[in-house]
Amino acid sequence: MTNPDWWRGATFYQIYPRSYQDSTGDGIGDFKGITRRLDHIASLGVDAIWISPFNKSPMKDFGYDVSDYSDVDPMFGTMDDFDALIARAHELGLKVTMDMVMSHCSDQHEWFKESRQSRDNAKADWFVWADAKEDGSAPTNWLSVFGGPSWEWDSVRRQYYLHNFLASQPDLNYHNPDVQDAMLGEVRFWLDRGIDGFRFDACNYHFHDQQLRDNPPAARSTGSSFIEASNPYSFQQHDFDKSRPENLGFLKRVRDLLNEYEGRTSVGEVGDEARSYDTVAAYTRGGERLHMAYTFDLLADQFSADFIRKTVERIEDKVSEGWVCHSFSNHDVTRHVTRWADNGAREPLAKFCITLLTALRGTICLYQGEELALPEADIAYEDLTDPYGIRFWPGFKGRDGCRTPMVWEGDEPFGGFSNTNAAKPWLPVPSEHLALAVDQQGEGSVLDHYRAAITHRQTDPVALKGSIAFQDAPDGVLTFVRAHEGQSQLYVFNFTQVEQEITVTPGQVVPFPTACGQVGTLDGNRLSLPPLGFAYIRP
Repeated sequence: MTNPDWWRGATFYQIYPRSYQDSTGDGIGDFKGITRRLDHIASLGVDAIWISPFNKSPMKDFGYDVSDYSDVDPMFGTMDDFDALIARAHELGLKVTMDMVMSHCSDQHEWFKESRQSRDNAKADWFVWADAKEDGSAPTNWLSVFGGPSWEWDSVRRQYYLHNFLASQPDLNYHNPDVQDAMLGEVRFWLDRGIDGFRFDACNYHFHDQQLRDNPPAARSTGSSFIEASNPYSFQQHDFDKSRPENLGFLKRVRDLLNEYEGRTSVGEVGDEARSYDTVAAYTRGGERLHMAYTFDLLADQFSADFIRKTVERIEDKVSEGWVCHSFSNHDVTRHVTRWADNGAREPLAKFCITLLTALRGTICLYQGEELALPEADIAYEDLTDPYGIRFWPGFKGRDGCRTPMVWEGDEPFGGFSNTNAAKPWLPVPSEHLALAVDQQGEGSVLDHYRAAITHRQTDPVALKGSIAFQDAPDGVLTFVRAHEGQSQLYVFNFTQVEQEITVTPGQVVPFPTACGQVGTLDGNRLSLPPLGFAYIRP
């Protein structure tokens, strides 16, 4: 716990608190529920948890619209409940990191309530306000990620304000140093409370172009986690509404603050389409800004050896002086066993993916339920809660399908998420998830394999800290070497649905008894890999 670089190569586990464990019977997860289930998380062998937003909020975007940064939302419990969560996690050797949403807040925050009252009050310049064009239209052509223009007219100030997401999520004006100071104060509040780190949401959205220049058009991105066919956001090259150079100075201030506290860390969410590698490199270079960055690159639809190699090689080339956090699933995208379902049966695919993820260089993040191979839930329109999905239905069904409650006991009502007499959970518990509940995962299961793969990573310095170098291989096969302090290990993955045989350097195949036939067999220098098979070979 005293290693200041504990985050480098660590395994994080993301908790979506509304959906983890309901302890009160109101159908919504809470702090006491998370605390109750921390033993499960610790049993995976992970280093830390990342809890999605729990600050006080009107919940228009489920906590990503903060109305009070220095308080917790009552639906999750009290501050004492949260302190108990931290204490128990630390007892189990788990670090606790939280989502910090700093680019914007809720329109119910006291800062915005004051700011919108006049153009000359104390908070008048704390948000991004601009006059209408002569014809009354918005100041720029900038678009909201959640659909439509990113400007909203306010009838009191008679100006537009900027919102990169919902209209109820006004953007803070980081060109104002008072805003920076205030937000750093909120970060300090949680550091003093015992938080071990932060996942900074949308951290490249802090600054906007003060000249209010229009974004130019752009070719549609490929492999984006955003749904380009349904959302015109990707029609623009976002030169002026995000990833502005002034952000580098602010991130340095954030890092300087974190450095005042021992062993703290930061990971920034960076969604920057074609420029993501350059942005990640700038945000993590030299140990002066973020510790690491969380990107969307492996949250894509593509599933192939070629895609993984090209993506990781580009990251390694561009971010050579920084550090990245890899993930296959999170609370914003379709669960990967569904996203990549055409590439094999669910259980072998899930085992293949966690084996691959734990083999890559970098920090990794798991999303709750993926250790059970939960598929994406098919949510009926009348059950939707996600404003993103409601806005773009039916071309895009939103993010509710990956946010359904965690299932703990297959024979219990709602999969053990809530007690027997509880209210209906805030999202449905799919019947197909019940057979995959934690208590249904026996020997050789996906859950068993997650524990084995994570343990291998955490106990092998080569896997945890080694460099990575890819090798040429037959189509559909991915091979790379990890090396550290004179030791090396060859990793081979068969992405295809047919058996593959390749020539490798003779060695010893690391056993994976939980893989149920997916581990390759080595005869001299001939490695045979079954469909979705893999092998770790030590010389």
